[in-house]
Amino acid sequence: MTDEVLDTEVLGKWIGDRIGSRSTTVEIDGRPSGGFSAETLLITARDAENARSRFVVRLETPEPPVYPTQSDLAMPEIEIQYRIMDALRRDGTVPIAELLGYESDDRILGTPFFVMHHVEGVVPIESPPYSAEGFFTEMLPAQRTSLISGGLYEMARLHSLPLDSIDLGWLVPAGVTPGSTHLLNLWKSFGDTELRGRSHPLLASAWELIAAELPSNETTGLCWGDPRPGNIIWNGATPACLTDFEAACIGPPEFDLGWWLMFDRTMHELAGLDRLAGDPTRDEQRSLYFQHAKRPEIDTASHELFAAARYCVIVVRVMNRLEQRGLLPADSMVWRDNPASECLSMILNERG
Repeated sequence: MTDEVLDTEVLGKWIGDRIGSRSTTVEIDGRPSGGFSAETLLITARDAENARSRFVVRLETPEPPVYPTQSDLAMPEIEIQYRIMDALRRDGTVPIAELLGYESDDRILGTPFFVMHHVEGVVPIESPPYSAEGFFTEMLPAQRTSLISGGLYEMARLHSLPLDSIDLGWLVPAGVTPGSTHLLNLWKSFGDTELRGRSHPLLASAWELIAAELPSNETTGLCWGDPRPGNIIWNGATPACLTDFEAACIGPPEFDLGWWLMFDRTMHELAGLDRLAGDPTRDEQRSLYFQHAKRPEIDTASHELFAAARYCVIVVRVMNRLEQRGLLPADSMVWRDNPASECLSMILNERG
């Protein structure tokens, strides 16, 4: 979608109806880069008295979802994200942006969308890594420690939420026992489908190890799905808002922790960057998480490996979508030869 085809007058009326303003105009301020699950627009809305409010619009893209389906309910990825954010916002335990509303009628803007209030703050960049450039590098060592610890604290708080109190049981398909076994089967099947018969030796090796090592009888709860510093809006070293829940699922907390720790590798070891003073090591981050969760510390190696395998699957899926858009030649090997595979190779090589 482009600014030329987005009907800002219609969007202004939609927003105006929800904020109680009969004459609301909308201007598009920006379009953050990155992400394939939805398109994001930053907008400014002005009412008849010229009072200014900032919002974020998330629009569904036409391609199939980036992540495997977690629920029996058929819905756009942005509706999944909206419903999870709405449940978390109403619960009030973790910081979530104030939501204005969700629109399923694609006749309004040509695709389903939702609107939330803009949250002021900064987001760690990932290209180049936040450990090389940006506000994270300008912090004092104690602030960097506080930032990482704060993100792990919010993740632990999210994991502590009782599912029956936040009404997210619909994330579990009928007849399925949630946990690592289900998630492994789901992601392996999704990856096999996306590979379309192509050979990915690293991923094949990883699935064998994961199946042999992944614990299967854990406590389960809500998992964020894509927890990392770049999916948090920060006010200094304090988390102001958690974002991007379209990959959320019901599973063991280590499913998320493994992803956080795996992603940390991509910002440091994989990028060839030393840690800045105060930036906790992965072992220190693991310990911080379990301290916040008030649980005994356990090994997360198999979950980090599972996370790296999921990362590879997501890249294969995204590259398939680029090919479908005509942006990638059909004979390109980037689906296999990419930083996600490098991360998986690094983790596998550590096992000797």
